[in-house]
Amino acid sequence: MARSPAPGTRDTILTAAAGLFYEQGVRAVGMAQVVDVAGCGKNLLYRHFASKAELAAAYLELVRQERARSAGEALRWAGNPADRLIALVTEIADFVRRPGYRGCAFRNYLTEFPGDDDEPARVAKGYLAETRAEVERLVGQLGRPDPALLTDRIWLIVNGLHAGTPEQAQTAVDWVRELISPPRE
Repeated sequence: MARSPAPGTRDTILTAAAGLFYEQGVRAVGMAQVVDVAGCGKNLLYRHFASKAELAAAYLELVRQERARSAGEALRWAGNPADRLIALVTEIADFVRRPGYRGCAFRNYLTEFPGDDDEPARVAKGYLAETRAEVERLVGQLGRPDPALLTDRIWLIVNGLHAGTPEQAQTAVDWVRELISPPRE
């Protein structure tokens, strides 16, 4: 009779994989490497995650939950849509300034596997679509002419934040603040 895995084994494996995937990229990390870092057997790994794609999807879902929690905290005290947009972009700017930042996990995955439509790609695309929709929703609440153009501009700034340097992060926040400030008469 097979033994039951110790409680928390799945989380241990996922945490090990998440660190490796973020630091080295999903494509570069082999399942044997995950087994070594997690300190588990291959059979145990495959009991929890039937494939590398399933493990990558779980990793991206974990990051998605962490990003949603962080964004939620940032938006918690922001009242009006303009303040919420600034809070959202500031949270992203703070995120890219953290030590060890190696890019957006979702954008990284989609860059590694362009054109794929597997479960990890769907998680990554879903997160990016949700985030853009939140920007679009907040921009729509500003009551500005041509909200689609303003949304595109802010989304380009957000994309640039992930691709830029930590020193440029405050410039991105300032730029969004400038874009959404009320027009001068």
